[in-house]
Amino acid sequence: MAYSPTELLTVYLDARGERRKLGRLAFKDRRVLFEYDAPFIASGIEISPIKLPLRSGVFTADTTIFDGLFGVFNDSLPDGWGRLLLDRTVEKHGIHRGQLNPLDRLANVGRHGMGALSYEPELGFAVAADEPLALDKLAEEAAAVLEGEDETVLEELLRLNGSSSGARPKIVAQVSADKKKIIHGRQELQPGFEHWMIKFPSSQDAKDAGAIEYAYSLMAKDAGIEMPETHLFRTKRNKYFGAKRFDRDGDARIHMHSLGGLIHADHRSPSLDYDMVLRAAMALTRNIQDAEKAYALACFNVLAHNRDDHVKNFSFLLDARNEWIFAPAYDLTFSYGPGGEQSMLVMSEGRNPGTAQLQALGKQHGIKNAQEILANVRRAVANWARFAEQAEVSRKSAKEVAAKINE
Repeated sequence: MAYSPTELLTVYLDARGERRKLGRLAFKDRRVLFEYDAPFIASGIEISPIKLPLRSGVFTADTTIFDGLFGVFNDSLPDGWGRLLLDRTVEKHGIHRGQLNPLDRLANVGRHGMGALSYEPELGFAVAADEPLALDKLAEEAAAVLEGEDETVLEELLRLNGSSSGARPKIVAQVSADKKKIIHGRQELQPGFEHWMIKFPSSQDAKDAGAIEYAYSLMAKDAGIEMPETHLFRTKRNKYFGAKRFDRDGDARIHMHSLGGLIHADHRSPSLDYDMVLRAAMALTRNIQDAEKAYALACFNVLAHNRDDHVKNFSFLLDARNEWIFAPAYDLTFSYGPGGEQSMLVMSEGRNPGTAQLQALGKQHGIKNAQEILANVRRAVANWARFAEQAEVSRKSAKEVAAKINE
């Protein structure tokens, strides 16, 4: 396959069932340029108010952390597992991954990214039919790809990835109301189905990683954390964690922006504090209730020992009134974090943050019910054993988690 770089893309906002031409991206002299479409400027819709304000003229991102892309477009790209799949797929066709420019990668996302942005022309792959998906088979194929042992399934796994982020293998799929049938997620939503994301364990994960994450979702909901619907998909051989997608309402897409993309912070270099999370929540939403949601999530991550709380694991959604809200929590599970520290500092403490730092965080941001929020989270985390049993977490894993959260 001969490589022909993508030099121009048209960007659309496909939100809430309405398609608007957003603008154009160009790649010239190894720089990414962007210009809003004039009618979109007139709409008054701010897709990224901090780094890409709504005004005329040609923009060039002032950062290299996203390969020259503005964060709002970088949010459309997969990293970890999804990036691995694309790199392996193009190399299978004779194109070196280093040849791909940022617009090539966005063109492969096309209209199937997370959130509501779409890119044309699209270079992605054809959509599969609605035959049922076998989770155990997909998990085996994903493991083989991670080990570099199988290239025959790359394109199918790439179609199923849907530009999702994170290191663990995963698919976007449509799931029936009774959770018994799972089909390809890229096609038009089928009657009686909803859009979900389902994860598989990586080679570094415990075999019951899915059960642990499901137990954490139950614990978080009990703590008052807003989360999407979750489910543990059980097969004869394993258990897989799934979450209903909150960037979809039926087949309508919802614009989504990560904290990292919003403020141009790289999740691979942890350096921020929960102080920034709460400040961003207040600045963007102008709603103390959203700041309270962010504070509750900070309390949960610290007390439940979820130390993989980097800037891509906090997001905002643009609602039907074109107002920003704090997105439901996701990627909550037991983790050790970089060097054993919290990825997100808590009042400058990363090694052993605790109640004192959380109380100071709440006070600094005027969270009047901080004590109540903290108490609710502490109560839920104290019941870890109950949630672990409900999710059928192994005794070994349940004991390991309990030892850390009770330190």
